[in-house]
Amino acid sequence: MKKIIVSLDLKRLVGAGMVILGAIGFSSKAVIVKLMYRYGVDTISTLTLRMLFSAPFFCLVILYQYKKAPIPTLRPKDKVLIPIMGIIGYYGSSLLDFLGLQYISASLERLILFIYPTIVILLMAILFKQKITKNQTVALIMTYLGISLALLTDFSMNSTNFFLGIALIFSSAVTYSIYLIGSGRIIPRVGSLLYTSYVMLIATLCVFIHYFFTKNSSLWDFPQEVYQLNIWMAVIATVAPAFLTAEGIRLIGSDNMAIVGTIGPISTIVLANIFLDEPIVLWQVIGTLFVLAGILLIGVKKKEKSIVTMENQEDLV
Repeated sequence: MKKIIVSLDLKRLVGAGMVILGAIGFSSKAVIVKLMYRYGVDTISTLTLRMLFSAPFFCLVILYQYKKAPIPTLRPKDKVLIPIMGIIGYYGSSLLDFLGLQYISASLERLILFIYPTIVILLMAILFKQKITKNQTVALIMTYLGISLALLTDFSMNSTNFFLGIALIFSSAVTYSIYLIGSGRIIPRVGSLLYTSYVMLIATLCVFIHYFFTKNSSLWDFPQEVYQLNIWMAVIATVAPAFLTAEGIRLIGSDNMAIVGTIGPISTIVLANIFLDEPIVLWQVIGTLFVLAGILLIGVKKKEKSIVTMENQEDLV
């Protein structure tokens, strides 16, 4: 006879907590970008400033790791994969995302971008034959139902390039999904801190090259508020969530991270309400409860414990 005992897995809860904080940090990015666009800043300048203010933090991490212990030599395969992840994951995905934010609201951007959990789980099942668990299935249903309810009244088609914005954000979701899957395979070999730093610096280089070949204006002619917003975006919406997300992937896996990270759209709703005056309605509150319930499922692990008789208790010693 078997008895099902549900217990909290501390490691998974810590990992889920890191991903939640990372998702909230990343979700503030959309709001900050929309605020910056009010000052007339173009997309590539916004992205370049973001990476410019973020890069020193990642350089310091590499320097710290080097002084702490010799940095392990990268395998030939990693020397190829890490640059690819940098180009696809943070340069490509961020560029597409920033372009899409010109045409749709911050809340709708989060909804479309967070299609990626489904993409990640399906790709993991197809490419690596990874089984989709019951918990993941239930959590996916609950979180996506929650997001749908929360953003039910957010579909506005006032923008001239509305569908272009949707296409750009969807493309960003696809590239980010590829990045998550690749990260889940590389981080165990390289380490989350070094890996994230390498990837972000490669993405920074790509952004700088893009800016150099497409812009002739100076980065330092914008209002003071633009740089204040960028410092906030660099620390709270880029550096901190990048490390939290990478470590969260290590602890709970990229597929679970994709599910837990769906709190991002709910966070965006709240932040957009505070800073962009976007209203919060009842459906958004109900949707939040569904999302949080789905997230809690990730931190719960079912364990089976056999009920033994007195005759075979010595087998447990």
